[in-house]
Amino acid sequence: MATDLTQVAQDRGIAYFLISFVDLFGVLRAKLVPAAAIGEMQQNGAGFAGFASWLDMTPADPDMFAIPDPESLMQLPWQPEIAWLAADLWMNGQEVEASPRVALKRQIAKAEQAGYTMMTGVECEYFLITPDGSAISDPDDTQLKPCYDQTALMRRFPVIREICDAMLTLGWGPYQNDHEDANGQFEMNWTYADCLRTADRHAFFKYMAKTIAEKHDLRATFMPKPFVHLTGNGCHAHVSLWDSAQRQNFFLDPQDELGLSQTAYQFLGGIMHHAESLCAIFNPTVNSYKRINAPVTRSGATWSPNAVTYSGNNRTHMIRVPEQGRFELRL
Repeated sequence: MATDLTQVAQDRGIAYFLISFVDLFGVLRAKLVPAAAIGEMQQNGAGFAGFASWLDMTPADPDMFAIPDPESLMQLPWQPEIAWLAADLWMNGQEVEASPRVALKRQIAKAEQAGYTMMTGVECEYFLITPDGSAISDPDDTQLKPCYDQTALMRRFPVIREICDAMLTLGWGPYQNDHEDANGQFEMNWTYADCLRTADRHAFFKYMAKTIAEKHDLRATFMPKPFVHLTGNGCHAHVSLWDSAQRQNFFLDPQDELGLSQTAYQFLGGIMHHAESLCAIFNPTVNSYKRINAPVTRSGATWSPNAVTYSGNNRTHMIRVPEQGRFELRL
């Protein structure tokens, strides 16, 4: 039986719901719905004009409806009277082809038919910058190699802590936060999960980081290359295939030199074969291509791939195998 969101609102003191979806550029779009109306929205969806939100449509297309997924619910730790819901898009009684979440769920269904569940973890990098976007927010963050700089990290402790505390409250299992390779850049890691759950959390994380940064009179940006002389923002994905019970890792072969199975190499080979096409998905903006094959930065490296290659634990390749049973897609 599906979760009754009206009852959830009563039980958890939720006054409003954000019914949200991601457009083709990774931007969250939403309707703010009072709890009194969430029952109807759960049944019929919140209405949107697709053309107005960077989907593959025209103004002549009919209304698009976002049906919230109750399993995706996240109650905002910093504003608990509001809950966020990821939604699937429908139009004329059919799923919307241009919806990233719909596309992912279709691939998940195909994988399930073959007996696979894809597990993913993401490394979210972002800059904390001035509100006008002109510079990094910390003028004292000036080291030539600032990666893991404890002092610069702790100057931004109030923001980092609030974001990490929120992830703890949400039950994501965050386990480390650090200052990254560019001045003003940070990364936060949480436990991997099935790919749909990770995708929803990733979308919410970007919203959460930006919102909490604004509370501290700062701005968070996930732009791939906001500053030409500094290392850009990546979002590396760690990938593995498991059985439906998530007990057996089909990518694991301890006898292999890199610890990967034949299935893992076939999966990896498919990504390499389609790497140019996948750029349209993983690098959807002009700014993305300022990061790929970029000139050497102030710190002495770009940390971004410039060729369709794979290796063991070597960060200059498009695909890295950091340990047995998984690989890191750095595209």
